[in-house]
Amino acid sequence: MVLCQGGEAAAVSAVGGKEPEVPLSQEDGAGTGQPCLCPAAGMEAAGAEERRVCGCCLSVAGTKKKACPGLGLFYTILSAFLFSVASLFLKKIEDVHSVEVSAFRCVFQMAFVLPGLIYYKTGFLGPKGKRIFLFFRGLLGSSAMILIYYAFQVMPLADATVITFTSPVFTSLLAWIFLKEKYSLWDLLFTLFAVTGVVLIARPPFLFGSNVTGIEGSYTDHVKGTIAAITSTVSGASTFVIIRKVGKSVHYFLSIWYYAVIGLIGCVIALFVMNEWSLPSCGRDRVLLILIGLLGLGGQIFLTKALQIEKAGPVAIMKTMDVVFAFILQILFLNHLPTWWTVGGALCVVASSSGTAIRKWRQSLKKAKQNEI
Repeated sequence: MVLCQGGEAAAVSAVGGKEPEVPLSQEDGAGTGQPCLCPAAGMEAAGAEERRVCGCCLSVAGTKKKACPGLGLFYTILSAFLFSVASLFLKKIEDVHSVEVSAFRCVFQMAFVLPGLIYYKTGFLGPKGKRIFLFFRGLLGSSAMILIYYAFQVMPLADATVITFTSPVFTSLLAWIFLKEKYSLWDLLFTLFAVTGVVLIARPPFLFGSNVTGIEGSYTDHVKGTIAAITSTVSGASTFVIIRKVGKSVHYFLSIWYYAVIGLIGCVIALFVMNEWSLPSCGRDRVLLILIGLLGLGGQIFLTKALQIEKAGPVAIMKTMDVVFAFILQILFLNHLPTWWTVGGALCVVASSSGTAIRKWRQSLKKAKQNEI
């Protein structure tokens, strides 16, 4: 999901991939300037004895400019908060179908991605051999969005949010089936943890009896929401597998473009078939729709920035803050106290997703060390 390389990476490659050594006597920047790492600062006058040092390198001459420690994790928390607030606003909308909300979200996505496509000159269709993958990525991704929006509307916010965190487990399972990636006993254990968490949230009557408490509306709607959330999670996991299959041959913006365009077309068709297309009846719902689009876009931007400057493992673990924010917002603004079953299910799912993320992270670090050797 990295959009582009930062200036530091380009600078290191410009000097042969090695960082220049800085004598201890010159670490304060005094005396003769060290070669500047910034690509734009490599211009020298012919025969000049000293190289110019640009302003961004004056702090410690000859060293890389590093990101603030923990900034990536902060971006992840901020992204989780924005996504959670967007979900809260979705529940506050009264007379707008989830498919219509999804259509508005797709419009915001298209408005954001279009300038990027023009700037990077990626085209609008992508490579011929990859278009079928991009089509299914868009179809499955937009379907996941519509289904999770429906789940947010018919079941408790925390319950739907927790179910979405089974995505890493389903991703590992689908990658094993379609990409022939390794699936170990640890992966099986994490899958069982995730399934246990979903069962605790859904609370089927044949296990928990007919008197199910702590749900919104009827139990039928609760089951429909649970099925929609699980299907959304599987669809989302499928898009990750497709993106992994496509690799770096397709720009990230093009992937989002397919997601938004196919999603918008599908939403418009579905709304006319269901006869649900209508502008929000009041100004409050219109404002909430705009805020949902902006918050969702902001959440994606900060999550992408987090992945640019932080390893995927810590980001995946910190993203479990989504669950914490969902519980807090549900209690404060929806006056709905989660049951102990929901709390237990959340712990199982978070343990499963965190375990999967930590394991994948350790595997990537081990592989990186082996490549260095």
